[in-house]
Amino acid sequence: MNIPKNLLYTEEHEWVAVEGDKARVGITDYAQEQLGDVVYVELPQPGTRIEKGGSFGVVESVKSVSDLYAPVTGKVLRVNESLGEAPEKVNQSPYEDGWMLEVELEDPAELEGLLSPQAYQQKVEDA
Repeated sequence: MNIPKNLLYTEEHEWVAVEGDKARVGITDYAQEQLGDVVYVELPQPGTRIEKGGSFGVVESVKSVSDLYAPVTGKVLRVNESLGEAPEKVNQSPYEDGWMLEVELEDPAELEGLLSPQAYQQKVEDA
């Protein structure tokens, strides 16, 4: 299982890549494995404000439908439009081509509540 060392993670299996005041968000390799083949991804419109811990979208697989939870609060700057036509990118490349949205961070201090790669790996191993 792939857990990149340069990212932060949530208890709900989302990842966050921080660049300055922006955060890119997606679901982890573990999450996509648990879901199975992703067939649909519903994401918010750019300009939407999302709240840490709140649902920002849905990912549907052949096995189930799961809510996506915001790891940070902020305004959605961009969404990965390519997932509309190719949701399988979430399975094939969850950390690169399968990213979901980019958010302008409202409160960078929220990042302190996220899991380190080591803590996330421990969580997954304990599951």
